[in-house]
Amino acid sequence: MSSTQSSNDLEQGLKPRHVTMLSIAGVIGAGLFVGSGHAIAAAGPAVLLAYAAAGTLVVLVMRMLAEMAVASPDTGSFSTYADRAIGHWAGFTIGWLYWWFWVLVIPLEANAAATILHAWFPDVAIWAFTLIITLLLTATNLFSVKNYGEFEFWFALIKVVAIVGFVILGLAAIFGFLPTSQVSGVSHLFDTQGFMPNGMGAVLAAILTTMFSFMGTEIVTIAAAESKNPGQQITKATNSVIWRIGLFYLLSIFIVVSLVPWNDPTLAAVGSYQTVLERMGIPNAKLIVDLVVLVAVTSCLNSALYTASRMLFSLGRRGDAPAVAKRTNKSGTPYWAVLLSTGAAFLAVFANYVAPAAVFEFLLASSGAIALLVYLVIAVSQLRMRQKRAAAGEKIVFKMWLFPGLTYAVMVFIVGTLTIMLFQEAHRVEIIATGVLSLLVVLAGLFVSSRRKAQRAGAAVLN
Repeated sequence: MSSTQSSNDLEQGLKPRHVTMLSIAGVIGAGLFVGSGHAIAAAGPAVLLAYAAAGTLVVLVMRMLAEMAVASPDTGSFSTYADRAIGHWAGFTIGWLYWWFWVLVIPLEANAAATILHAWFPDVAIWAFTLIITLLLTATNLFSVKNYGEFEFWFALIKVVAIVGFVILGLAAIFGFLPTSQVSGVSHLFDTQGFMPNGMGAVLAAILTTMFSFMGTEIVTIAAAESKNPGQQITKATNSVIWRIGLFYLLSIFIVVSLVPWNDPTLAAVGSYQTVLERMGIPNAKLIVDLVVLVAVTSCLNSALYTASRMLFSLGRRGDAPAVAKRTNKSGTPYWAVLLSTGAAFLAVFANYVAPAAVFEFLLASSGAIALLVYLVIAVSQLRMRQKRAAAGEKIVFKMWLFPGLTYAVMVFIVGTLTIMLFQEAHRVEIIATGVLSLLVVLAGLFVSSRRKAQRAGAAVLN
């Protein structure tokens, strides 16, 4: 696994089917199968508005990101573009924050998968399953990007088949074509205290919850850099994001709120998918959902390892991370970046056991608003890069819609959302923790920038 020299080259080992399936299912996580029940319980059937709003934001952000990525595919994606458009400190900051986000996802998803396996095999401790799963996926990520692509292809295919099957069964139940179903019709959209039982405030709160369900859509712009014809792959993925969110989230959540009253306690207790499948009389509903959730969290863990390592590799290549992070093996895999990311994840797990509970809770909270910061940086970068490219007379092949109006609208929406989160008790800790972490990283970025300028000035004097 060793390499005798540093290399800046990654293998273009991802096939079109890998990137296509990654783009289709990258947005599907355990939050859809289980976590959506909590959002429904909070907002009622009007949770559809929350998912629509969050989904619209993601569509617009992906369009802006794709405009930059099609013109200049890069494994550092938005971090590299922020470096070029806003300044070195911005690319440094958002790159490290994004890496930290996925590093924290690794132990959380591994623990979720281990919990399911422990329920099936109670003689094996949860920590043992967590260790085995993490080491196994780390090993697959070490050898070749093809391994990541192949694993993710089949994980994604299972998730897509599960959702399509759920939608087919749900529509059959709604129209009364499913003999085993105890429920039918769409009356529950309105018959339980109306469509918006808890008011618009609950819908706004649900938007904050659902918005983070879509984190991961942007991974395709990172992965496409390791495929042939990356611009074409990014274009296809971006053009399909609307129907993906419509099918996987809006239609499936519509089926849930149509067939089950929003205030049914089992929605939050066991998850929306399991609740609906049980009402439709599907045998072994819990086992089916557990299997799908296991695949979903394993897929998310696999993507977390891949994404964190590629962002660290990009930071290393730009001189913003230890030089060893940009070292690749003969297969073009940044193996040190993979190992360092996994090691950081294990340190986070270790902190959970040895540090005071408040310390680990702060670490988790520090990633709470990173998704919104990433979206905001993408919007600002696209705005400034478009202006620079237009001034240079460059032809823009893939464009953001209604520029610059929609770009400004996205920026205002994100800043407004962050402000609302600051004044809501449920999210205030996340904003404060993310703010503190961001400030520290910004200061580090400014220090690195100033030192780099001083070195260049010194070199100029010597010359």
